[in-house]
Amino acid sequence: MFNLTQSQIDSFNEDGFLIVENLVDGDTVENLRQCYEQLFRGEFETGISPDEVNWQEATGDPSLTRQICNGWKANRTIAEVIMREDIGKAIATLGDWPGTRVMIDNVLWKPPQTRPLAYHQDNAYLAWFQPSDLLSCWIALDDTTAAGGTIEFVRGSHKWHHSKPEGEFHGPKDYKRYMLQAAEREGVEPEIVYVEVPKGGGSFHHGWTWHGSGDNLGTNPRRSLVLHGMRSDTSYNPAHLKEGTGPIYSRYKRLGDNVIDENYFPIIWTRDGYRTPAIDSFLRGWEH
Repeated sequence: MFNLTQSQIDSFNEDGFLIVENLVDGDTVENLRQCYEQLFRGEFETGISPDEVNWQEATGDPSLTRQICNGWKANRTIAEVIMREDIGKAIATLGDWPGTRVMIDNVLWKPPQTRPLAYHQDNAYLAWFQPSDLLSCWIALDDTTAAGGTIEFVRGSHKWHHSKPEGEFHGPKDYKRYMLQAAEREGVEPEIVYVEVPKGGGSFHHGWTWHGSGDNLGTNPRRSLVLHGMRSDTSYNPAHLKEGTGPIYSRYKRLGDNVIDENYFPIIWTRDGYRTPAIDSFLRGWEH
């Protein structure tokens, strides 16, 4: 079980991110790696396709980071990690939220010599729900290094003015460009921090923290699993469904209201002890 200390909470509030170790054990890391092999071959254990499949064997650009969004829907081993109550509690605590639900996960695999992921702020893509807050847990499935293309954060950048999404996300030539422009507008010199942790470690980051990752110049892959958590009390914002990632995830909007359906965005922890009831049966496998 992962538990935050007060000093970690204070550090997160100041920096906009928190680097930690031992989020998942070695056996879980190995099991997740095997699931990655299956997912990127197009093998979906549950029979349900992920919401976004940005790379597959035989057709994917080998120079790009492999990415799948909502792998939890396709693979229960991934779902067991994404739906952990202790991680949900940590996210809600850091965000000062009443609870946490899954917005999406990212299944990421950056082989050697693959190109960067552009610096960005996650919240900038999320006007389709309200409050449009996001807080993320990033888990390393390989030992990470700066040269190996690990995730990078800009200390304190969650306090900067908010910026609109710009430029190419996958494999841009200048992956720091828009972050540096934002820093110039703030009148500050950005302090970049690289998440260098053993496999099983990782980080939490605020939805307005600038982050990205460079080329993998190492000889080993850099695989990671990311939970992007939203508040448990969010709802659809119908005036902005076409913005950011809304065209993808507004498909789950119900006909008669703006309630975000727990079947697609499950609640994993709340202060009052609530958790989406169907999670346990899903993780066991459907019984009927």
